[in-house]
Amino acid sequence: MTEYILQQMVNALAVGSEYALLALGLAIVYSIVNLVNFAHGELITVSGYALFFSAAVWVQNPWLLIALAVLCSTLAAAALERVAFRSIRNASLNTGMLTAFGVSIIIQNVFVIFVATRPRAVQTPAFLAEIVTIGGLRFPVLQVVETLTTAVAILALVVLLRSTTIGLAMRAAARDFTTVRLMGVRANRVIQVAFLISGLLAGIAAVFIFSRRGAVDPFMGFVPVLKAFVACVIGGLGSLPGAVLGGLLLGMFEVFLQVVLPADAAAYRDAIAFSVVGLVLVLYPQGLLGKRVELGDKEA
Repeated sequence: MTEYILQQMVNALAVGSEYALLALGLAIVYSIVNLVNFAHGELITVSGYALFFSAAVWVQNPWLLIALAVLCSTLAAAALERVAFRSIRNASLNTGMLTAFGVSIIIQNVFVIFVATRPRAVQTPAFLAEIVTIGGLRFPVLQVVETLTTAVAILALVVLLRSTTIGLAMRAAARDFTTVRLMGVRANRVIQVAFLISGLLAGIAAVFIFSRRGAVDPFMGFVPVLKAFVACVIGGLGSLPGAVLGGLLLGMFEVFLQVVLPADAAAYRDAIAFSVVGLVLVLYPQGLLGKRVELGDKEA
């Protein structure tokens, strides 16, 4: 029984870590440019097809496969910022969201037209499918590596934001972009770095997603980015610690429901999870770690 509980805890941390990585990517962009990038899920798809085509040209080194997938996701994020989002930087939040949805649909259809609609098998490092023994307990390597990688990525991001010039500029831009520009900081550089980090985090998460899933298709990015957005809202949209907290809580709650729900009720797991999320937002409209913003008196 103890072994089962520990294994489920590791599983919950791994799933929560996946959501936390994706939510961080969304939050870091939103905190600076107030853009909810729903095309973020297509960065996962780009990574998947990078894995597929790399294996097709006989790239066999697992570390090189990982590097190519993450690199393609990072560069794709930078390209999206330059081509799609830079021109609407000063537009309303609704315009940004609609543009992100449009970009997402365009990328999906590009893959449908030029690749295929059916899933394509992707090659991921074989060692992620192995089992590791810790203190007599057996855990999938994938779950352990995913949790540790997420912890390292979060720590590296904290160091970047607190100890580098560009990190300090990003933190300042998240508070008051106008003042930061008046101080001589280049807006394009700050925003481009935010998108690069977003793409990097999406690429890292994608490696673990495909290690579980084993295949890529043009529409697979929608559900992960939706859950990442929910995680951001739970933690407080625009709050980086909130994104991590929301991702971990959402992942843990999903695993908890998977364990306790009977087999005939398993199909309602997401419905129950989102119902609880709605309840949390009723109690904390700004999210668990979000800042309360007064929007005026709306009493009847």
